[in-house]
Amino acid sequence: MRFFEQILVSYGWEGLALAGSILLMFGVQLYYYIFVYGRIPGYKNNRRAAILDREPPVSVIIPMFSEDYTFVEERLPLILAQAYPDFEVVIVYVGHDTDFYEDLMRLKQSFPQITTTKIHLDPRFPISRKMALNVGIKSAHCEHLLFTSTDACPQTDRWLSLMAKGFMRGDIVVGYCGVERRKGFANYLMRTWRMMHAADWIARAVRNRAYRGTLHNLGFTKSLYFGVNGFDHLNMNIGEDDLFMQRIMTRDNVSVILSPRATLRERTWGGLGWWMSQQRYYGSAFRFYPRDVKSYIRWEPVSRSLFFVTVICALAVMPLEYKLGALLFLLLRYGIVVWEVRRVARRLGEEGILGRYFLYDLLSPLWAAALALTLVRRDERVWR
Repeated sequence: MRFFEQILVSYGWEGLALAGSILLMFGVQLYYYIFVYGRIPGYKNNRRAAILDREPPVSVIIPMFSEDYTFVEERLPLILAQAYPDFEVVIVYVGHDTDFYEDLMRLKQSFPQITTTKIHLDPRFPISRKMALNVGIKSAHCEHLLFTSTDACPQTDRWLSLMAKGFMRGDIVVGYCGVERRKGFANYLMRTWRMMHAADWIARAVRNRAYRGTLHNLGFTKSLYFGVNGFDHLNMNIGEDDLFMQRIMTRDNVSVILSPRATLRERTWGGLGWWMSQQRYYGSAFRFYPRDVKSYIRWEPVSRSLFFVTVICALAVMPLEYKLGALLFLLLRYGIVVWEVRRVARRLGEEGILGRYFLYDLLSPLWAAALALTLVRRDERVWR
C-alpha cells in the first residue's frame, strides 16, 4: 500500500493508474506463460489410469480430395513404414478420376494394410470432410481410429506407436502438428503462430479441460463416435476437430501425446495471404465455442497488447525513474516468455523459434485483431 501511496504522491493519479495497469497485465502474462503454457513441458500422460493393458489395433483414416500423386509417392510411404505391428490405412478418395482410383487399389497388392474407398464427386452435391471421414469410419476394421490429412507428414516411424499408446489411457487421443519448415519470415510467422495457438488447447488438455484437437493428428474410438450419432453442425464444412470434439471430450477420456517423435508437419500451399485465408476459414467455428473457452483464448493477446501499450505510455510521458521501472518489467516479462516458449518448443519438436520471437511477440496481436475483423464477415466457404 505504501508503494502505491508513494507513486500517488510522486506521479499523481495518472502515474498510479499506469503503474496499476502495468502490474495487472504483467501478472496476467505471468499466469499464462508460467501456470498455463508452463505445464506443457513437464506433462506425462502415463499419470492417467490405464483402461487397456496393451496398444490396440488402429485404423488410420485419410480423406483425399484430389488426385494427389505427391502424397502417394512421398508422404503415404512414411505412414506405411510406421513401426507398429497392427494397423491399416483407410484412404477415402473423393473424386471422379477412375485411373487414379485404380492406382490406389493396386497399392494393396504391395501394401495389404491399405483399404481404399471412393466417393464419386458430383459438382451438384459437394462432399465435405465430415462426409468423407464418416465413410472412412464405417469402412475401418478397427475400433480405435486415428485421423490425419494428405498434407501432413510424420517426422519419425514412431508417430503411430506413440499415438496408439495414448488409447491405453483414453478414448480420445490428441497430438501436435506443426508447419513444415521453409525459408523466409512468412514461414517463420506461420510456424510460430501454429505452435503458440496449439499451446492454447494443449495447455487446457493437460489440465483435463480439453476443448479441441487438430484435424491432422487426433483419434477417437468408433464407439464414442456412434454413441453420439456421428458429427454435428452438418450445415458447416468445418468443426470436426473442435465443435464435434467439444461434444465428446470429458475430463477423463482425453490422452495428450507430446513428443517430437509424435509430431507431424503440415505442408503449406502459399504465403501469409493463403495462411490468413485458412485461419479465417477454420476460425469461423470460434463463435460457437463455449464462453469460458473464448475468454481463455482472448485474454493472452489482449493482456499482451495492453501491457505493451501501458509500457509505451510510461516510456513516452513519465520521468526517467518511472521509465526505467517500466523497462525493467518489459525485459523481465520477455525473459520469462522466452524461457517458457523455449521449453514448449523443445517438447513439441519445434526448432528455430526463439531467434526472432520478439517480432512474433509484437506482431501477433495485430495479426489476431486483423483476423477477428475478417471473421465479422460471413465466409461462404464454411456453410453448406
